Amino acid sequence: MAKTVAATGNEAVANALRQVNPDVSAAYPITPATDIMQRFTSFVSNGKVKTEMILVESEHSAMSACIGASAAGGRVMTVTSSQGLALMWEMLFIASGLRLPIVMPVVNRALSAPLNIHCDHSDAMGARDSGWIQLWSENGQEAYDNTIQAFLIGEHMDIRLPVMVCMDGFIISHSIERIEYLEDNEVKNFIGEFRQLNPLLDIEHPVSYGPLILPDYYMEFRKAQDEVESKVFRVVLDAAKDFEKISGRKYGLFETYRLDDAEIGLVILNSAAGTSKDVIDEFRNRGIKAGLLKPRLYRPFPYKETGEALKHLKAVCVLDRADAFGGSYGPLFIDISTSLYTYSKKPILINKIYGLGGRDYLPEHAELVLNELTEIAKTEKVKTIKEYIGVRG
Repeated sequence: MAKTVAATGNEAVANALRQVNPDVSAAYPITPATDIMQRFTSFVSNGKVKTEMILVESEHSAMSACIGASAAGGRVMTVTSSQGLALMWEMLFIASGLRLPIVMPVVNRALSAPLNIHCDHSDAMGARDSGWIQLWSENGQEAYDNTIQAFLIGEHMDIRLPVMVCMDGFIISHSIERIEYLEDNEVKNFIGEFRQLNPLLDIEHPVSYGPLILPDYYMEFRKAQDEVESKVFRVVLDAAKDFEKISGRKYGLFETYRLDDAEIGLVILNSAAGTSKDVIDEFRNRGIKAGLLKPRLYRPFPYKETGEALKHLKAVCVLDRADAFGGSYGPLFIDISTSLYTYSKKPILINKIYGLGGRDYLPEHAELVLNELTEIAKTEKVKTIKEYIGVRG
């Protein structure tokens, strides 16, 4: 039987990690993810998990220790945000290149400078092409569910890749909501026993990790890694089906909301999707066919499936909670544009940058964008492709 509680997103993720009971965790606290590890270390201290907890001097060291523990043959996790993720940058590529299924909830927070501890997606977007699987979460329930599924996905013997579980800092991490927890035994049976693959501590079958590869084989190695990424979609969907059987909650590569017959649509990640859904309902009541697509699996990105879901619309706005300084458009906009590139008939696309550094995303912002899309769908004319919304005048 599921247990219904009032909990923050951080508390829910910490509880998911307790239920998984990993072998090793190495961590260094950073706002707004500190609370997850604070709660988890209390589980360690109180004997509620058997995890070997390693407290290190930096996030770079945290990921380094996780890499060593995972290569040795353990089930491993850590947690971070913002500058912590940035400090791990070198090690992220090593974790994915060595095919180590480390799970890491990332509580999304703006990057410095200037210093800002509140939400945007610049941290995870900066690491989006590091070879890690990325799952994104609209609310605390999804963060809890994604964290549990992340272990099954990353540890699958066909892929063996590290996984980030992203959720919005403070908006989700520190807000209390209604969350359904699975029973401990359900989680344990769902993820199963950890299976080792070429562990360094198997002295009967010695292996070497991280060998030098020169130009004669480096490209072949990278191509093989890309081919592994192509298997992730099936594994994510299979894990979601199995999870639905024990939870009743359904997941896919992305979520669509009133999109099938829509003429205009929004594409948006994480917590802002919930606000947008309410405004879409209001537009539907006015007879305007609006819909929404919320990506869940962001890396590897399901270009084909996303394009098929959006191709019938007349106009689409992609909302990014991150910017590409010196580049063209927001990172999510670029991926959505790519997913529609091959279609001769496709929607007109515009890009809005919103919510940087924790700036509130309000219903009036969604209404503003949907009104603009309604006009674009009628006239097929665009004033500005990229624009900041919610900026002080």
